Amino acid sequence: QVQLVESGGGLVQAGGSLRLSCVVSERTFSSYNMGWFRQAPGKEREFVAGISWSGGTTNYKDSVKGRFTISRDNAKNTVYLQMNNLKPEDTAVYYCAAKLVSRILYDYWGQGTQVTVSS
Repeated sequence: QVQLVESGGGLVQAGGSLRLSCVVSERTFSSYNMGWFRQAPGKEREFVAGISWSGGTTNYKDSVKGRFTISRDNAKNTVYLQMNNLKPEDTAVYYCAAKLVSRILYDYWGQGTQVTVSS
């Protein structure tokens, strides 16, 4: 069973930065495309950023482009989300997710980490 463990969430003022990390317990980590999602209170979970197995391709939700950066270190089985210039509307529980490169949907999810941005 693939397990994902997020860390790095917290409380930050608007304009501040946080770096989320997600460690994956899977020796074939490089076979997985990875993503970050978030869910705010009363809202549906939404895609934030994704990265291909090699790290060569990334994509982002429009509202975070230029502020968030997704990256991965396959030697450490870890994917990161660097979040800069945070806004109150970024407040949510952030989830890491993994899917095999052959899959369309994400199969594995972490437990989530809370990010709160105060105005």
